[in-house]
Amino acid sequence: MNNALSLVNVSLEYPDGGSTLKALDSVDLVVGRGEFLSLVGPSGSGKSSLLAVAATLIKPTAGLVVIDGQDVSGLKEAERTALRRDKVGIIFQQPNLLPALTAVEQLLIREHLRGKPLKDARRKAVELLDVVGLSATMHKRPHQLSGGQRQRVNIARALMGSPTVLLVDEPTAALDHERSESIVRLLRKVTDDFRTATVMVTHDTEFLPLTDAVATMRDGRISRASVPSILPN
Repeated sequence: MNNALSLVNVSLEYPDGGSTLKALDSVDLVVGRGEFLSLVGPSGSGKSSLLAVAATLIKPTAGLVVIDGQDVSGLKEAERTALRRDKVGIIFQQPNLLPALTAVEQLLIREHLRGKPLKDARRKAVELLDVVGLSATMHKRPHQLSGGQRQRVNIARALMGSPTVLLVDEPTAALDHERSESIVRLLRKVTDDFRTATVMVTHDTEFLPLTDAVATMRDGRISRASVPSILPN
């Protein structure tokens, strides 16, 4: 398995009054292509900080972040932005779709900002919306879509750049049980089909068997274990 995301001895510290808060404490984590990792732990344990560091949104205080074989730590801000645009897909808890745009336009605007030809982008956007089950609703605007459908647009949008790494933050937080399971199953399919290294922060431990491994965070430290059983289809 090719390692797509590696965190090596990563620490992240914040000033906290007269002291220092250690959000990440010597974290080591490797996620390979086609691997789906769940990240769990109590509030304040460092999960969001880990995602932000892995997404190159925050530079760690110490340690290495390697994405698709490239060490991010020595890159300038513009270079990190370019790498994040080309290699990392981010799926936020709230889809944050633009109210005036249809589902397909949500994907096209991303590629427009990347300077990609509109014809190629439209073809890819239509294909991805089909992958996430939204072919029939691609011309609807966010207020015409259910919460689960909006999250599916969010997933398709994150895949537009053909990312190596897919970082997912609590994708089921606002969904009921049935829609939550369908979203996690979709992320499983996307990971397999697109060979992304997927890291999903989640509180829904019921769906952990759909992933390949679980990493647990507590007080900025991380431990990892395999998931032995699979949910029925």
